[in-house]
Amino acid sequence: MCTALVVGNMIGSGVFLLPASLAPFGGVSMLGWLLTSCGAICLALVFARLSSILPREGGPYAYIHAGFGDFAGFWIAWGYWIALWAGNAALAVAATSYMQVFFPILGHNEPLAGAVAIGLIWIVTWINSRGARSSGVVAVVTTLLKLLPLAAVTFIGFFHFQPDNLAFNPHNKPLLSSLSATMALTLWAFLGLESASVPAGDVVEPEKTIPRATVIGTLLATVLYILSTVSLMGLMPVDVLAASQAPFADAAKLMWGDWGYWLVGFGAVVSCFGALNGWSLMQAHVPAAAAKDGLFPSRFDQRNAAGVPIFGLVLSSALVTILMAMKYAGGDSGVKIFEFIILLATATTLLPYAFCSMALIAIMLMRGKAFAPKDYIAPGFFAGIGFVYSLWALYGSGADIVMWGMLLLLLGLPIYVWQLKERHAN
Repeated sequence: MCTALVVGNMIGSGVFLLPASLAPFGGVSMLGWLLTSCGAICLALVFARLSSILPREGGPYAYIHAGFGDFAGFWIAWGYWIALWAGNAALAVAATSYMQVFFPILGHNEPLAGAVAIGLIWIVTWINSRGARSSGVVAVVTTLLKLLPLAAVTFIGFFHFQPDNLAFNPHNKPLLSSLSATMALTLWAFLGLESASVPAGDVVEPEKTIPRATVIGTLLATVLYILSTVSLMGLMPVDVLAASQAPFADAAKLMWGDWGYWLVGFGAVVSCFGALNGWSLMQAHVPAAAAKDGLFPSRFDQRNAAGVPIFGLVLSSALVTILMAMKYAGGDSGVKIFEFIILLATATTLLPYAFCSMALIAIMLMRGKAFAPKDYIAPGFFAGIGFVYSLWALYGSGADIVMWGMLLLLLGLPIYVWQLKERHAN
């Protein structure tokens, strides 16, 4: 279930569009995939080591709190929590968009599309309110259902492979700038690799299960990403692939006709729904872990009979609903606000990766006697690579987004001061 959570949260809506985005870069995109995969695997190893040393609920928040103290823990939990529920809005909208394959009316009836998207949010809220096992079962089922059509198109695509369609640098763009562009595109595909560490309190033998799930899940997603890009680039000419609005669906249609298009459309809807389910689980557990440590209001750790932090879950979904209403009711301005918030949320999700890379070394140093000098060699290497990878990802977000991300984090300062007042009053 933990592995399915990692794979399901990483493979959301983006993978269905990435081959088209990468097509103009040809074989250069393979170098981009390899470099970003190395960074992602190093980060997966960071989270694997952290979860074996400190198997606590809250994932990145718990590690940063242990490594850098109350303020850093609060700061990251605040930004990460906002990023989680804002990102869920994007997944619900993407799922509704893919449902147009089956219900074309959703493409030109904004109120109905909005109602369906909001309905999806509250369906996964209900699933998660029933406990971690309920959410885990949905994660396993949706991950299998999304991987089947993706894997089918990828592997059968190799039987229709046309080597002439492949070119290393089809438009002869400068190599370094092309490599930077492909890395920026592929970075987002690895968000979610930390997912298994967040609900640690509900995991059996977390010190063993979470590291295995994190590394296996990241490797599975990496293999599928790279193979699918190669397969589709060999199946379709560069210009055709680059112009495609739904590259996997178009590839399936080429090989199998209309029923293939429908199959991949179904896989895309399931993919978004599965990712939405997994990220909704996380939006409840991150603030609950902070509340347990007295850094968030205590109500965030209020749990129902199934042991779910119900207040944080419901509040987060209510905030997603407000964000969705802005998108569907605000016309062009509402859409721009929505897109901006989603971009901001994506950048803010990357910040904990940089902190966690250094938190691993900090926690090991604080437990100095438990580690010999040679024990620092491997963690130091992959923590260093993970840190550089995270900085590159933040740089790729653009100066405006990083600035707004900093302002978003600073907005949490009054909440932190209020919580300090409450703790000292008690």
